[in-house]
Amino acid sequence: MNDRLRNMNVSILSDNWYTLKKVDFEYLNNQNVWEKQSREAYDRGNGAVVLLYNTDKKSVILTRQFRMPTYLNKNPDGMMIEACAGLLDENDPKTAIIKEIEEETGYRITEVEKVFESYMSPGSVTEILHFFIATYSKDQKFSKGGGSEDETENIEVLEYDFQEALRLFKTGEIKDAKTIMLLQYAQINLGDLLK
Repeated sequence: MNDRLRNMNVSILSDNWYTLKKVDFEYLNNQNVWEKQSREAYDRGNGAVVLLYNTDKKSVILTRQFRMPTYLNKNPDGMMIEACAGLLDENDPKTAIIKEIEEETGYRITEVEKVFESYMSPGSVTEILHFFIATYSKDQKFSKGGGSEDETENIEVLEYDFQEALRLFKTGEIKDAKTIMLLQYAQINLGDLLK
């Protein structure tokens, strides 16, 4: 409970795909004065993301898919290179990400390691994203991946040398925050294993 909030009123602006809420409230500011504020919050559920890496090949698995919001904001083709990710959909984070790995990449992974969690855009989105890493090998590949057909994801599975993946975010070819965070995590914590 936050003692600096009172008179909170929540209304639904849209619930077509996820839920967009408007929240009117009073907030006790730093001058100890109650001020009226209004915010919008987009609730799309919580999610999970994983960086698959192979220490023998010094490689990582990423994906590429079309993202309409990036197209609307000056990404010429709307394509994004990303780590495998998805919403929890009523599952715990570990179960959800193992399912996403199979659907999106075609790898059957049984062990993942949670490394941290983060709000990705706390000024407007409620989502907490759970970050994982996991090793992969060619023996774990059981399908081509590409995403769930009923979700129309059309995902391309990419395998990059780890150093090339780092170069891609440094040159701006990888612009996805969750992917950059995991690549930097790997560089700091797994760097010697992936050189």
